[in-house]
Amino acid sequence: MILEEMTMPQVEAGLQTCKTVYIPFGSLEEHGSHLPLSTDTLQAYEVGKRAAERIPLFVAPPVPYGSCRSTNRHPGTISISTSTLRALLKDLVRSFYRQGFRQVIALTGHAGGAHRMALQDAGEELLEELSELRMAVVTEYELAKEQGRGLVETPGDAHAGEIETSRIMHSHPHLVQGTASEEYPDFPVGILVRDKRKYWPGGVWGDPSKATVAKGALLEQLVVDRVVELVRLLDEGRYV
Repeated sequence: MILEEMTMPQVEAGLQTCKTVYIPFGSLEEHGSHLPLSTDTLQAYEVGKRAAERIPLFVAPPVPYGSCRSTNRHPGTISISTSTLRALLKDLVRSFYRQGFRQVIALTGHAGGAHRMALQDAGEELLEELSELRMAVVTEYELAKEQGRGLVETPGDAHAGEIETSRIMHSHPHLVQGTASEEYPDFPVGILVRDKRKYWPGGVWGDPSKATVAKGALLEQLVVDRVVELVRLLDEGRYV
């Protein structure tokens, strides 16, 4: 059930049998010279739509902005603060809860550390606030990395590399602009720097040349499988 395409009566009817909503979080962030700025958003939203084809699930419109620190000097990256992100998730979940939703999966396609922690903190606070809420906060990248172990050839692949390039080649091939060179950031250990692009010029963390459409399809399916499992676990109420 894709919420943005539904009518009021359809939502009302759907809530009679399903009280779980999937909220995809993404970013507007550089992904090398070959992938679109919306890569994180596209991946997170696509997974939700595929999961909703298999089980009853409301899929909310994606949140297309995130907190991006290591890429904030790269052209095209538009970042929001962690406090804004935290407040946004809390406001969305409160509103869904008032509408009758009781299970929430917040899946983020953007895997930045501060971004992930902001969503997790907000989720923990919501659990204390809303007595009937069951919630999962997960990262798309971590699910793809864990479930795709053995499929991904690049050690440490993380951003605009083998995994993400494969995913977009599969789901949105018209948005892929060739490929990019293998690259890894070289930030000084423990030292905070303003011009992060100086230490990560191409914005790639991994090897895009190892990406294939077939890998993208398999990786997407693995993440969808995991989301379907999460929905079922929340519905069962074993974790409170």
